[in-house]
Order: sequence, then C-alpha cells, then structure tokens
Amino acid sequence: MKIIPSISFDSSVGASDIEILRLAEVFSRIEKNPNHNPMKPHRISFFALLIVTEGEGKHEVDLKNYNIKKNSVIKIAKGQVHAFQSNYKYDGYLVIFTEDFILKYFSKSSVEFISHLYNYHISKPLVKNSTFNDFFLEQLTKELQSKNTYAHKEIVAKILEIYLLRLERLSHKPPIEKINKNHQILFLNFKNLVEKNYSKTRNVKDYANMLSISAKHLNSMVKQFTLNTAKHFIDSFVILEIKRAIVSTDNSLKEIGYATGFDEVTNFTKFFKKHNNITPKQFRASL
Repeated sequence: MKIIPSISFDSSVGASDIEILRLAEVFSRIEKNPNHNPMKPHRISFFALLIVTEGEGKHEVDLKNYNIKKNSVIKIAKGQVHAFQSNYKYDGYLVIFTEDFILKYFSKSSVEFISHLYNYHISKPLVKNSTFNDFFLEQLTKELQSKNTYAHKEIVAKILEIYLLRLERLSHKPPIEKINKNHQILFLNFKNLVEKNYSKTRNVKDYANMLSISAKHLNSMVKQFTLNTAKHFIDSFVILEIKRAIVSTDNSLKEIGYATGFDEVTNFTKFFKKHNNITPKQFRASL
C-alpha cells in the first residue's frame, strides 16, 4: 500500500533547526535522493516558507493550486502536504525551520498572532505582494553566515519572528482579541491528538477524555479558534486526509477507507458523500 511520503528536516552540515536554501539548491539535493520526487505531493514534518523573487508559476498545498509570482510567499505548516510545479519558471528561496526552534525561541505572544504555524486549517498559505522579502532574506542570510555566535539563534529567531508577524499583518484580519492562553494550549493539544488518532476515533467525547475536559468545554474552546465545532474540525481533517490519499496514491478506495478509520466501504462512502456531495469513486474519477 502506497502512502504519502513524509519528509523530515534534512539540513546541511551545521544547520540543526533553521536553514535558507536557494530553490536551485533544493532541487539539486532532491536529485541525489531517488526516493523523493518534489513534484508529487509530500508531507513535511517541519515549517517552510517559499519566497518567490523572480518569475511566476503555481504551487500546490493540500490539493489546491496557488498562483505565485515575484513577492509572493507560500507558508507551509508542519503536517501539510505540498508539491512543486514541474518545469517551474520562477526563482526564489525556501526557508525551513523546525517546531523545536519555534517553541524554544519565539515569544508566546507572537505564536498567538502567527496563526498559520499551528492553525493552517483556517488560514490560507498564500501571501501576495510582500514588499519586505528582500530585507528579510538579506538579514537572515547575513546572520546565518555570521561567525559571531553570541546570541546567534536568538537573533535569527527574532528576524524570522518579525518577518512572520509582518506577513500575518499583511494577509490576515486582526487576531482574536483577549485570547485565552489556556484555551490556546488546549486547542493545539486537541489538533495534535486529532492528527495522531483520527483513524482510531472521530468521537468528540474521546478527545475530550484525552484532554481531561468535558465535550462541552472542548466544543466551546474549538469554536474560539475555528468558528466551528470540534466534530466539524475532526471530520474536516479526516476528509482532507482521504482526499490527500486519493489524489496522491493509487491505493484502492477500500485500502484508503481502512487506513482512515473505516472498516466498511459503505460507511466510508457515506461519510465522504455526506461532506462532499459526491462519492470517493466520483471524486477520483474527476481528477
């Protein structure tokens, strides 16, 4: 059974948690790895910023194609599936960084604003017309190449943190006011639990029990961040995983259904049709 490949942080010598790469270098590395084709959907276990400096093209994130050109930025969160365009006609950079880097060096208040890092379900990845990309790339490159190691990681983190905040201000509505930090932590834990356990359970009560809270409290908390119920969040994630598998593998629908938590094909078909108005078979045929 084929699965969507998962790509881990594979840095050059000396880079442990953040790196900036010219796109030409990215593809040069990939050519040396016959097991990974970046033109096909693949899931990343880190965060990435695709910054376009010249040309134009498309980039796929979670089954959707986004038109990109000079001054465009594509934000790809940990766990998302993306694919590069074949015969791409643009140039730029890929900035990759790990979750540990964010948790260790970013301020908690900044993470609240930078929604796409942890809440990509309700945040679009494309930012258009960024006028501060060149300054960011220059400053980040300069600091990463600096031989002065004093407060090195802290400075790099602040350069990235400020850049992400400016992207957020450029592309999003004002953040939720007076956000409850405890609720934010609960939501992130809930999201992580769903991503790990969605094939085992889609029951809100099960996730509430894992978090040691009531289902009512879980629903109320999730609505603060997604404007929808916990059940809607769970089902939406399962649908996304099903679509990812249908698009990115040649596995049978029965295999996909089983892998995403359905013992019976009929239940799998009913669930998918309920949320998409077409069957999985019709969805695959439409591709």
